[in-house]
Formats: sequence, structure tokens, C-alpha cells
Amino acid sequence: MFIRPYGDTSDDGAVQLSFTLPVKNCGRAKEAAKLYVQKLGFRKADIVHAEALSDQFTFFVAYARTDVSLDYDKVEYAEAVDQYMSMDEVNDFIRTHFKRKLVIVGACTGTDAHTVGIDAIMNMKGYNHHFGLERYPMIEAFNLGSQVPNEKLLEHARQVKADAVLVSQIVTQKDVHIKNLTELVELAEAEKMRGKTLLIMGGPRVNNKLAKELGYDAGFGAGTYADHVATFVVKKLYERLTSGK
Repeated sequence: MFIRPYGDTSDDGAVQLSFTLPVKNCGRAKEAAKLYVQKLGFRKADIVHAEALSDQFTFFVAYARTDVSLDYDKVEYAEAVDQYMSMDEVNDFIRTHFKRKLVIVGACTGTDAHTVGIDAIMNMKGYNHHFGLERYPMIEAFNLGSQVPNEKLLEHARQVKADAVLVSQIVTQKDVHIKNLTELVELAEAEKMRGKTLLIMGGPRVNNKLAKELGYDAGFGAGTYADHVATFVVKKLYERLTSGK
């Protein structure tokens, strides 16, 4: 099935783009922005918004159309979990299959100081009417906060015999998150934690495909709640338990 972007009518190829050019906001700058969009291969380009960020930088919003289509049937992507359980279902699953509390440790590591992501998953109050893992009776959750060195995260995980480690990355400039996430996997490999402790990463610029490529068990992006992560953890751990791996 071939698909194209949708704007006013089906298959019209309409898209919205935003970008900044190092020029002063003026008529000439808008014309330059329009020509730039056309050079990208779009047609019928219109600059619908231009705003000066400074004397020499202007932010633009453009509408344009494209003839490029995509064969959706050839897109390869696997969700971490196809069907999620509620908090109560997760707790019942743990009681039935593990007979003990599961231990999960989470942190925002490296120089990243943003805790909004890890707090939404870990803190008791959670986010958007989805309680965090600290609220789950059958999960012992440890939220280590932000700017935690990868070594410290794994050290704490070993001390509490964690079943899963969650690492959140919000800052992505110059792919700093890739470097930090790769380092964590390498450290876990050196400590022989791979295959024993689940490694899960999350953040607004990550997904399950990237997680697999970096060596993680799963990855969760924007719109993820604690029940999503918890479902993956309990199902994956049960899969390992029953398979003997």
C-alpha cells in the first residue's frame, strides 16, 4: 500500500515544515525560504509564518506538497508490547507467576538533568492519570533521579538485585544520548548483567527500533506510561523464566 501525506484532501501530498535561516526577517528572506523549500524537492511552497529570532536569524513555517510516496507494507517496526495491561492486571500477573515483588531501578543518566521522563514512569503519582511504578504493590521501584553516572546506576541495580533497569534520556543535541546509552550497554556487558537484568531506555527521541539497535531489550518514546513499561517487564521476565534463558 503506497501512502503520501494528507492535507486538505486524501493523497494530496501536503506537508508542513519549520526551519531557521541565518538571515534578517524581510521580504527577501521569505523568498529565500520559499526557494529553499523548492530546492528540497517540494512543489507549491508557501511561507505562512516568519518570525525574527534575532537581527540575523529568522524562523519560518512553510506549507508545501510532495509527489513522493511510500510503500507502507515494506516498513519494518515491532512494538515493545502489542497489548498492554492495566496496573491491577500487572500486579495480578506478578503475584501469579513470580510469587515475589519485582525490583526496578530507574534514572536519567550522564549529564542529562531532566527528570520529567523518569518521574512520569517511576513516581507514585505518575502522569496523566497513569500511576507510576512506585504505586504498584508488587513492584519495588527505585528512582535515582538525574545526572546519575551509568556506573552508579548499574551499581545500585546490582545491590538491590534489580530485575530491570530504566534509563531516561531527554537531551539529544549532537546525539549525546546515543553515546551515553551505548556506554551503559557496554558497562552492563562488562559487568555480565546482559541477559540477567532487563535494560530499557526511554525518551522523546527514542523508540523500540533504536533500542534494539543499541543492544537494549526495549525502548519507549513519547506517550509512554508506567503500565506500558511494566507490561513489557513482566512479560519479558516471564518469557525468560519459562524458556529457561
